[in-house]
Amino acid sequence: MEFDPVLFEVRRGGVAVPLEPQAFDVLAYLVSHRDRVVPKEELMDGVWGGRFVSETAVTSRIKQVRRALGDDGHSQRMIRTLHGRGYRFVAPVEARAEQRSIEPIRYTVSDGLHIAYQVTGGGELDIVLISGFVSHLELDWADPRHAHFLHRLASYGRLIRFDKRGTGMSDRPSGLADVETRMHDVLAVMDAVGSRRAVLVGYSEGGPMAILCAAAHPERVAGLVLYGTYAKRVWSEDYPWAQKQQEREAYTDRLVNGWDWEADMRMRCPSADGPMQRWWAQRMRAAATPSTVRALMDMNSLVDVRDALPAVRVPTLVLHRVGDALVDVGGAQFIAERIPGARLELLDGDDHFVSGNPDQIVDAIERFVRDLPDAADRPLALAAAAAPAGPRAGDLASGLVAAGGRLCSGPGDREVVLFDGPATAVRAGLAQLRRGDKLGVAIAEVPRDETKLDAHGVQLAITLADLATPGSLWLSSAVCDLIAGSGVVTEPLDGFEAFLAVAAQ
Repeated sequence: MEFDPVLFEVRRGGVAVPLEPQAFDVLAYLVSHRDRVVPKEELMDGVWGGRFVSETAVTSRIKQVRRALGDDGHSQRMIRTLHGRGYRFVAPVEARAEQRSIEPIRYTVSDGLHIAYQVTGGGELDIVLISGFVSHLELDWADPRHAHFLHRLASYGRLIRFDKRGTGMSDRPSGLADVETRMHDVLAVMDAVGSRRAVLVGYSEGGPMAILCAAAHPERVAGLVLYGTYAKRVWSEDYPWAQKQQEREAYTDRLVNGWDWEADMRMRCPSADGPMQRWWAQRMRAAATPSTVRALMDMNSLVDVRDALPAVRVPTLVLHRVGDALVDVGGAQFIAERIPGARLELLDGDDHFVSGNPDQIVDAIERFVRDLPDAADRPLALAAAAAPAGPRAGDLASGLVAAGGRLCSGPGDREVVLFDGPATAVRAGLAQLRRGDKLGVAIAEVPRDETKLDAHGVQLAITLADLATPGSLWLSSAVCDLIAGSGVVTEPLDGFEAFLAVAAQ
């Protein structure tokens, strides 16, 4: 027997066996959860999406599946009934070649929370997928079109996926953090799988997180792909492509109080058929609760990464469907115009979600990643921290190195300490300041593994340190943009294109 979730077929000897859609969905659910007994109530909710259904209807679908598989209620060679407990698919399963590279779901820790992740495929290129609203690492595979999207991404690299904190199979914190904090999950998962540098693919809600990560940690990002996303979630006069606050609140109330995820899928993906709508509803109910959905919607209403766009200095592709039913295409044009060198590619269609015509999206991504420059030939954009020459310079540099920096020599043999991220550099600098100390921090593009530096950003950090008043830390404007939302408080300096770091929360 062959079970094909992509073509919605069960085949015996290469010939398709007739099976009505609900019976096929029952089989798909049991196969995807074959490692355990599935309670009848869970099966009813997973397949019928909370709509009323009698136990007789469930029993009837199980019989239809058994007939299609050549099983019967006596031998139960494939589907076993455990009276009072539920059903379990017990036949041996051999995955197709494209599925054998899927690793088990594992966990890493980010800010004390367990973050679920999974790796698919292989190769030298790493691709980190930052999903939209919610995800569920197991159920992501249950829709054949979404599974096809994932398999194609994994066909030309190592696909790294994770469930963001608060959703899916990851830990639920007491409250959902902002985008800046949730970005830590990306870096924690990359560290867990040994990924030093990856292409970030962020769609919908995952886009702002991918933008911030690329801006703040360019040394970890080989390229950036944004699909169906936005820079700001709520309308303002200078960003007219988003929902107004009242509209967003009404939309949130419909989701939380109606809990009609099939209707939500029809709105965000007009091409979705019945099985895709039921899969979306099952995935949403498994990945989040009503209170989680409200918290996510409220958090997203605060998203505004416009100031970070000019600081993105990695190759960037912006994809958007011209008739996107959820996010206006004007937001994509806004992003592409403000990220230096970004390429905008508009796609035909109305679907927002990636399961709608996934090949159209992945074809564009594949062309982009194939043309990426060799990472070894590109300089790294790092945060350079410098102290003025003087008796305390060596002590300050040693303290910054102890906080995670790398000691280098700048112009005039001035000591400079490099950090992977600007927020880390600023926090380390603030922790080192004494009454008379002063430091400067700027962004510098420097060659890999170099210890003698003369980049513009290095000289700027030294200049800021020399100009700073005693007991202060001065930041370049680029650093100030990149640490927006990090908890570091800054103030503009009159007469200088620089900012004063006041405190770190």
